Amino acid sequence: MEGIQIYELKRMDLRGATVIDGFPSVGLVSSIVANYLINALGLTQIGIMDSIYFPTVALVRDGQPMNPVRIYAGPKVDDRDQVVVFISEFQPPPNLIKGIAATVLDWAQDARCNLLVCPEGLIVDGQASDEEEDRQVEVYGIGSTDKAQDLLRDNRVTLFEEGVITGVAGVLLNEGRKRDFDVITLLSEAHPDYPDARAAARVIETIDKLLLHTELDAKPLYEEAERIEMQLKTIHHQTEAAKKPTGPVRPSMYG
Repeated sequence: MEGIQIYELKRMDLRGATVIDGFPSVGLVSSIVANYLINALGLTQIGIMDSIYFPTVALVRDGQPMNPVRIYAGPKVDDRDQVVVFISEFQPPPNLIKGIAATVLDWAQDARCNLLVCPEGLIVDGQASDEEEDRQVEVYGIGSTDKAQDLLRDNRVTLFEEGVITGVAGVLLNEGRKRDFDVITLLSEAHPDYPDARAAARVIETIDKLLLHTELDAKPLYEEAERIEMQLKTIHHQTEAAKKPTGPVRPSMYG
């Protein structure tokens, strides 16, 4: 899309790398996964995506201004897959989604990357329970090519057979199929009302199976999930307690 550009801040050989889409999704699954990978793998910023249509804001961290859409990567190491991460703090409006997806895929192809992975949250009716820590989170996958589908099958990822995938991840799947480029979307059952670290942890475990020798440890995300869930339980109990009458019930004139 005209008006969306990628600016490289640091040159790096990315041939054969795996690209992770970190634009916000249900339960912020993709954002949590992207942040985790950047920190766990010690990735450095190599570029930004910018547009006159993007929010007019600067994210400030550790005293440094940062663009709303950033690109991180790690150096090539002989025995492990190289990872590139696109990360953003803003939800792209519908009119920008196709342009953003096309720009990401153009750049990945120009850099000769091998695979693009899109973590996504999947809303499942009736998944919430009183004991969130006992919730079993399923991860489903779908690939844009036969090779991508075979990669999912080989790693025993349940294939997503029916449904709708929206946003950047959905467009990337369609673009990957059209261009014969390997795109995989990983759909993790997620709670839509809060950042679901448990769903993100399950995606990290799946990504660890798909990549070589990354040695990703999802334990910190499970710990974060427990912390969030305890906070939500406390709020829930306080809300329920506030609803209960504190004194004798007065008779109502209207029954």
